[in-house]
Amino acid sequence: MNLEGKKIILFDGVCNLCNGAVNFIIKRDKNDVFRYASLQSDIGKQLAAERGVDTSKLDTILLIEQNTYYHKSTAALQIAKQLSGGYPLLSVFLIFPKLLRDWVYDIISKNRYKWFGKRDNCVIPTPELKALFID
Repeated sequence: MNLEGKKIILFDGVCNLCNGAVNFIIKRDKNDVFRYASLQSDIGKQLAAERGVDTSKLDTILLIEQNTYYHKSTAALQIAKQLSGGYPLLSVFLIFPKLLRDWVYDIISKNRYKWFGKRDNCVIPTPELKALFID
């Protein structure tokens, strides 16, 4: 799979909120910017480890852009910048201190299973979407 020029989103594959977010992004990624992998997958663990990120202690989304990565609210807002519609306007929230943005993000992240549920295993993408996922 050619990942040149693609941004990779690593997400919690058993989290209903996270899977819903990935589907939301896919529908609005009109310029085919992103590729996806779960944090639980071998490639997800490898990509995170290459950046010094311990996936066992990670309860967030990770956005990988070439040699840099973003997590928590910064990742979400960087993703929004690439979506169609008015979503790039959300990047205005990057002016707020990361500490404040991540505080809000952490509240949602810590309660995501309770509020949105959890799957027993990672979602398997449909054949049409399979090309967007790396393994």
